[in-house]
Amino acid sequence: MRTRPLKVALLGCGVVGSEVTRIMTTHADDLTQRIGAPVELVGIAVRRPDRVREGVPAELITTDATALVKRDDIDVVVEVIGGIEPARSLITTAFEHGASVVSANKALLAQDGAALHAAAEQHGVDLYYEAAVAGAIPLVRPLRESLAGDKVNRVLGIVNGTTNFILDKMDSSGAGYSEALDEATALGYAEADPTADVEGFDAAAKAAILAGIAFHTRVKLDDVYREGMTEVTAADFASAKQMGCTIKLLAICERAADGRSVTARVHPAMIPLTHPLASVREAYNAVFIEADAAGQLMFYGPGAGGSPTASAVLGDLVAVCRNKVAEATGPGESAYTRLPVSTMGEVVTRYHISLDVADKPGVLAQVATVFAEHGVSIDTVRQQGKDGEASLVVVTHRAADAALSATVEALRKLDTVRGVASIMRVEGE
Repeated sequence: MRTRPLKVALLGCGVVGSEVTRIMTTHADDLTQRIGAPVELVGIAVRRPDRVREGVPAELITTDATALVKRDDIDVVVEVIGGIEPARSLITTAFEHGASVVSANKALLAQDGAALHAAAEQHGVDLYYEAAVAGAIPLVRPLRESLAGDKVNRVLGIVNGTTNFILDKMDSSGAGYSEALDEATALGYAEADPTADVEGFDAAAKAAILAGIAFHTRVKLDDVYREGMTEVTAADFASAKQMGCTIKLLAICERAADGRSVTARVHPAMIPLTHPLASVREAYNAVFIEADAAGQLMFYGPGAGGSPTASAVLGDLVAVCRNKVAEATGPGESAYTRLPVSTMGEVVTRYHISLDVADKPGVLAQVATVFAEHGVSIDTVRQQGKDGEASLVVVTHRAADAALSATVEALRKLDTVRGVASIMRVEGE
């Protein structure tokens, strides 16, 4: 066994960083045996050095992150500070000084993953980021390594625990969005400003990373279509139940049927209760993968939190350290397919549309004509009327998103249509 310890620098010591420190300290002997060399945490860069951090050695704390990553004796840098800067500069500096990097930074990887991979390859070091997507769930490495010999066609997942908790409460208790959000906030699942979660930004960053790995092409955050779930109502859940569905905020990455392009999107969708993702409750995450040879695979577990995320970080740390001992590097970026990312308008799926209409003869015929004129085939129609007003619920067959959008715009112009109450995609069938 190698006797010289591998030296690790930690950037950030919040909830995740503190847990990484604790595990490295308490399981030092086990980590040594698993890696084949001792691992030593030699520095922790923080912004607020006076903050009390239980179990974190004070002598390791520094505010000079740049000096820490420039040390020539550092073998691995663990980055858990998040955001774009200074994380990007610190990671590239670490590469330049021969250190491999383990990161949990989904925003940075979704925006600049290609450049970071190129820098890591240039300097002959590793970039691992299992913790950037779905917390403790082993997902990045199975996609990047275990399924490297297969053809992945679709990745469908719940990758944000906050939104899943809110939607689950709306489904199980009949609560409205605001009420469910308040409960999520009180329990610590939602931040004081939940925008990144409920508007789908967090899930979109993860979708970009997953699509890039799954389809061996470069997908950036700007390529991902995004809709939040703040407009989902109790009425939507009632309609979903009548269809034998529930509603989830889904990240969906797909290869086109002809294999010539890919799409990545995040939005709320109805999903059949028979689908495995429909049973994912509270703040849990799950990702469903469809591949040619492997068939259907599902990965499930806690998607956030200090301990789950630290587990993923430590898994990457062990892998990177093993590579250091073997004087090798692991797999880097695989983007050989160079597939274009299609627009949302080209996505084909089913739709659930709820209309407020006048309760009089001929309305249904008018609505059906508009759908037909835009090439959108109707599967089912449900109508309820009272006191001169009515609701009309239309579920379509599969159609292009652009055709559905044109249909909705035409429906809004009908005198008999008083409003489009909701539009929701139907997935997972």
